[in-house]
This record gives sequence, structure tokens and C-alpha cells, in this order.
Amino acid sequence: MTAYLKRLLASSMAYQAPSLIAAFLAVITLPLYTRSLTPADYGYAETLLTFIIFTSILLRLGLGDAFLRFWFDDEDHARRVDLARSVIALTATISGVAALVGVALADPLSSLLLGREDGGLMRLGLLGLWAFTNLEMATALLRVQERRKAYVLASVGNVLLTITLTVTLVVILDGGARGYVLGNYGASTLVLAALWWEQREFVAVRIRRGTTATLRPLLAYGGPTIPAEATVFLLNVVDRAYILRTQSATAAGVYAVAIKLATAVIVAVRGFQAAWPPLAYSVTDDAEAKRLYALVTSAYVAVTGLVVAALTLMGRWIVRLLAAPEYFEAHEVIPWVALGWALYGLNLVFITIAGRAKVTTRNFPAAVAGVAVNVLVLVALVPSMGIRGAGIALCSAYVVMVLVIHRLTRTLFEVPFEWGRLTLLVLVIGGMAVGGELLLPDAGAAGFLARSALLAAIPVVLLAAGVMRPEEKAGLRALVASRRGRGRGRGGGDTPSTV
Repeated sequence: MTAYLKRLLASSMAYQAPSLIAAFLAVITLPLYTRSLTPADYGYAETLLTFIIFTSILLRLGLGDAFLRFWFDDEDHARRVDLARSVIALTATISGVAALVGVALADPLSSLLLGREDGGLMRLGLLGLWAFTNLEMATALLRVQERRKAYVLASVGNVLLTITLTVTLVVILDGGARGYVLGNYGASTLVLAALWWEQREFVAVRIRRGTTATLRPLLAYGGPTIPAEATVFLLNVVDRAYILRTQSATAAGVYAVAIKLATAVIVAVRGFQAAWPPLAYSVTDDAEAKRLYALVTSAYVAVTGLVVAALTLMGRWIVRLLAAPEYFEAHEVIPWVALGWALYGLNLVFITIAGRAKVTTRNFPAAVAGVAVNVLVLVALVPSMGIRGAGIALCSAYVVMVLVIHRLTRTLFEVPFEWGRLTLLVLVIGGMAVGGELLLPDAGAAGFLARSALLAAIPVVLLAAGVMRPEEKAGLRALVASRRGRGRGRGGGDTPSTV
């Protein structure tokens, strides 16, 4: 079990490294963006970027999840090459056709999505749609090969190029929303070209004879996941679109900044999302897998819970530090957005359980229930509470989604979740965070110091309450000691290899 956890940790850190770098650079650049873009421009740009991701989910036809699942069913190299070429070729074809059709209809599409005609901005978004869709499949190939160093190199290169282009276009050249969108996805296009060349053995951009036979089982597996995955992500589209149309573009921009400032949770969730399925599916022994799933769920709740608590208690200071004054209202919604993202990651555990049983139809009812609740709460709360109501709606949706998918998947693969430990984590972390938010000062040095002290006390209280078993503490100490030993061993000046 320890070996699996070490592997998950190594993969998560590798997959989180680019996101951590991106988050760090976002700390530096967000003040520049929020002072160079009006909240309205930021709202338009972020709404378009969200639309790109949503549409990409539809265009990928569930092939990303299917590729991850079926890669491990066959160790023959030639058949794996054929599998990768077929998936990449179909993705390139579909995304290319969709982008070309969209370019021809850019003006009416922009009016439909943004509430104003801006064909130029829409065309840049369609370039992003093509690049993002194909880059997702290219990095999925690195993930199934567990080429962590190559993944980090490609992702960090994408981050650095994106930051450079975006700062140049938005801050220096005053490119507004168009510069922001082009900066985000112009870099992705270059990185995609480099990855296709480096992985050219596995890449094809034309659909070949025999591809249909290769893709048929993947489409049968991945197809049912499309409605569920798209519906889950629709939560991110619905709230921004609703705020944009019923409140204002400015409110949508402030809400988008709150999501950016919840980056710490998003990084953890995306790292988990990238690392977890390959590990979960690679464990062949069912009894061992059940124990692993339960333990990983508890660890995930502990880690993300602490991050959500930090954002809840320190949100005001984070907004003051990293955003222009006109975005300060974002602090009201940061705790809700952070909690929503954490719940989304928990949802991935149950999706993986269904995927292990090769049953992908259970996700959709849960997703539909979540979206329905989201819409109802949006309509009920946003008119009176503004963007904070949207954050509450997001959390409500994910709570319902997790409850429904747990009920629908628990008979497929029965995992002995550690309900006692999970309850303890929620009560201690949630109780201390909410209590601190309600009772402690919310401004000045006194408020900052009091909230920092409370945040530091949460892990201490958890340990005192017995959240970790003695053998887990011993294992953690051994892991830390081994990493320190390897660190000292590298002190002699060995040069780490790169891919």
C-alpha cells in the first residue's frame, strides 16, 4: 500500500509541478492583468476560455478517458502505437472541422455567447479550442507512458510561453481581452507542435483504414462519459453566463478573479485528476484496490480541506495583495469556489470506481442532478446575493452530485470508506474555519495574526484527535527520512537527467 501511495505522490507532484509554477506566476501577473484589463474585459475573456474547455469536452468524444483505460489492457507496443495514432487522428480531424466552421460563424457565435458581437475575439477563441483539444490528447499520451519529466517539461514550457505572450499582449501592447485569449492559447499551439514532433511515432493527423475497428470499443466506453463530463463542467459555464447576462460583465470579471485566487485548490484537484486514474486502474487486485481507494479518499479530504480553510480565513488579504481594488468583492465568494473545486475532486473518486467496473453510464444522472440544483440555487440567490449566491450554488451542486454518484456506484465496487475519519476531518477543519471566519477580526494586523494562528492550529488539533494511525505516522516519518536521505545523496553534484 505504501508503494502505491508513493507512486501516487510522485505522479501528483509531477503533474502538479506545472500548475504550481503557473500558480506562482499568477501571483505575480494577476496584479498586472487586473490593472490592465477592466473587470468587464476580464469577464468576457474568462467566459470565452470557459466555453473553449466545455466545447473541447464534447469534441474529444470521451476518448481521453477511454485512452487512459484501454492503454493498460494491452502491453503490445505495436497495438499501443495504433491505439494512440487512431485517437490523435480522430481528435485532430474533429477539432479542425469544428474550428473552421466556428470561424465562418464567428460574429453570431460571439453575440450568442458574450452578448455582444466581437468576431475577432471569437476567432482567437476558436484557435484556442483547436490547440487545447489536441494538447489534452498529447499530454494524455505522456501520462499513460508515465513520462513525468517530459510532462513537466512540456507543461512548464507552455506556462512560461503563455505568461510571456500574455504579459506582452495585455500589459505592454494593451491588447485587452483579445490579447489575453491569444496569449493563453498561442503558446499552446507551439507546444502542441513540439509534442507532436517529439511523439511522432504515436501521432497521426489523418484517419487511416482500420481506425474504425480500433476506435469502436473506445467510443463505446468513452461515449457515455461525454454527457456526464460535459454536464459537470457545464456548472462552470452556467454560473458565468448567468452572472454575465443577469448581473454585468463586471460582476462576471470579479467572479472570474475569485476562481483564479482559488488556484491552490484547483492545482491540488488537477494534479489528483491527472495522477489518480492511471494508478487506480493499474492496481489489479480488487481487495488491495478497495483499501487504496478508501485511504486516498481520506488523504484527499485532509489536504484539500486544509487548503479550503486557508482560503476561507485569509481570503481578504489574498485579494488585497493580488488584485486591483475594484476586484475586492471577490473575497466573498473565494471560500465557496474553493470548496466547490474540492468537492469536484472528490467526485473523481466515484467516477474512477465506475470506470474500474467499465460502467460509465452512472455519471450522467449525478451530473444532471448537480446542474439542476445549480440552476435552481442560482436563480434563487444571485438576484439578492450577487456572486456569493453563485458560489453557494456551485457548492450545492457538487454536494448533490457526490451524494448521487456515491449511491449509484456503491454496488459496482464496494469501497470501505473510512467514515469515522472523514467525519472527524470535516468537523474539525470545517468547524475551525467557519468559526474563525465568523468570530475573528476581518481586517488589520490583529485579524491577520489571529487567523494565521488558527490556521496553524488545525493540523495540531487533527493529530491530537487521532486522525492518523500510529503505523501511518511511522510510514510518513520513514518517507520523509528517505527523501531527505536521497536529497543528501544528490548533494555531491550529480546532474539530474531531462527527457
